[in-house]
Amino acid sequence: MRQRYSLSQIVDLESRFRTNFINSLTGFKSLALVGTVDAAQQTNLAVFSQIFHLGANPALIGMIVRPDVSPRHTLENIEQVGYYTLNHVTADFYQKAHQTAARYAKEVSEFEAVGLTPEWKADFAAPFVAESQVQIGLKLEEKHELLINGTILVIGSIQEVFVAQQYVGIDGFVDLEQAGSLTSSGLDSYHKTQKIARLSYAKPYQPLKEV
Repeated sequence: MRQRYSLSQIVDLESRFRTNFINSLTGFKSLALVGTVDAAQQTNLAVFSQIFHLGANPALIGMIVRPDVSPRHTLENIEQVGYYTLNHVTADFYQKAHQTAARYAKEVSEFEAVGLTPEWKADFAAPFVAESQVQIGLKLEEKHELLINGTILVIGSIQEVFVAQQYVGIDGFVDLEQAGSLTSSGLDSYHKTQKIARLSYAKPYQPLKEV
């Protein structure tokens, strides 16, 4: 039997319980390390799970940054330089990825602090994570503060992607499961995936097929 949680009950929940409860309700989320650098070439690395597809043409990715009530080095760097990277997390280094959420001082590079390797590509102004199997370079296009809760929507356009050809199907589908990309739920739970099936394009009154 399902337990009902009314709005008033949710509001009255203990703070940490409520945070975990609400954060995990929406299901599994995209997971990536965001690599940035400031104008003085100080690198920064931070794990994010509020990342989502916004469109394929132009190719856009959205990311939510929490309210700017304390120093947000990732956002500051993106605003300064205008470029950043998304790097998929695998089981080989998910604990190091999680550790980047710690509040290191501005002058400390999370790459060095957690033991991950910054990888610089020719003509791109932000560092990638060398250990990542799927790397995406983005350019800042828009930034919007959401008045309802003070979070910040960052919209980036894809400038380049690095992924082994073996993970890219003949129809362009990127097999993230084969690449070892992890997903997350809540604030601290990491998961592997298991594909059930890919299905054909849905049309009225047409039977679906596995593709």
